[in-house]
Amino acid sequence: MNNNAVFPEAILATVAHDAVLSSVANKVKHEERITTEECEYLFQHADLNFVGALANYINLKKNGKKVYFNKNFHIEPTNVCIFKCDFCSYSRTYKNREKGWELGIDQMLDIVKKYDDQPVTEVHIVGGVHPKMNLDFFCELLEKIHAHRPDLHLKGFTSVELDYMFNKAKLTYREGLERMHKAGLQSLPGGGAEIFDRGVRDEICKDKISGEGWIEMHETAHEIGMPSNATMLYGHIETFAHRVDHMNRLRESQDRVGGFNCFIPLKFRNGDNDMSHLGEVSIIEDMKVYAIARIFLDNFNNIKAYWPMLGRESAQLTLEYGVNDLDGTIDDTTKIYSMAGSEEQNPSMSTEQLCELITHVGKVPVERDSIYNEIQVFETTEA
Repeated sequence: MNNNAVFPEAILATVAHDAVLSSVANKVKHEERITTEECEYLFQHADLNFVGALANYINLKKNGKKVYFNKNFHIEPTNVCIFKCDFCSYSRTYKNREKGWELGIDQMLDIVKKYDDQPVTEVHIVGGVHPKMNLDFFCELLEKIHAHRPDLHLKGFTSVELDYMFNKAKLTYREGLERMHKAGLQSLPGGGAEIFDRGVRDEICKDKISGEGWIEMHETAHEIGMPSNATMLYGHIETFAHRVDHMNRLRESQDRVGGFNCFIPLKFRNGDNDMSHLGEVSIIEDMKVYAIARIFLDNFNNIKAYWPMLGRESAQLTLEYGVNDLDGTIDDTTKIYSMAGSEEQNPSMSTEQLCELITHVGKVPVERDSIYNEIQVFETTEA
């Protein structure tokens, strides 16, 4: 904990008339856990300044002024997918796969080799669920990447991809994960979580892994020594109660097993998908989601704003609302959000650009590895 963080006492007077908000503020002050009912009340009734002040205080206590990033790039093996999720602008159906892309192992290894003379520390591998890209295929890929560059952290595959691969191979989650771990996989991303509620999933992504299955996959990974991230897709048909239920399942899992590196709220973008008729939530709602996540998820050290999805300016703003991680340099290697109409159509930032973004709001940039070991602290006069 950072003892330089000072609780914003003035906010207590502003909510003296509201017993629930007063309770939340006092719980934060005394490092007590808020309830799910209080969390939902924050979404319904708290203003942005209130949750922002609490979130910023909590973050300062946990992380000081440090904001993390890593030097990473993505490999997206294919956007051909057997599933049809209503919110997805990225995938192409298997029947119409000529409109998508399918990379072979050598092609993906060539992408890795492009970074041979660069100080990247992580490759992030995610894509569609392609019936011909099975467990054997991806284990061979992992082995070849690891043999070529053993210092590169291999983070890959959403629970949706893994569930399909393991079921097809007739393996349990543990058996499949142990095999991939042996091949070189070191951690899991947080994709595929969407909203855990069964009713919402039935409407937006009916055929893929359940919320319970997602939790089981990640807890199994944690038990065998592979950490992961956690995500939540917000701003579509879900209610505040659905968001709270989702975060509560993550909080309970972290209590049980541990292993989550960070929480990443992902904003629904409505470009070119089957939910394009829905409007996108405001930037005020975006900031409230980040701030409330920081308040509620007291057992998560890190809250990440994925800047290619939000855009640079909005991601920078989250640093005042409890966020302490901006992901990484990316280097224009992901299309998942650009194809949905995100602010960043060519997502790439240099280390210098990321540092400038962070120092401009008085924070200290810190390069990290994939499991939050600090590699370099960029001391600044502004911070």
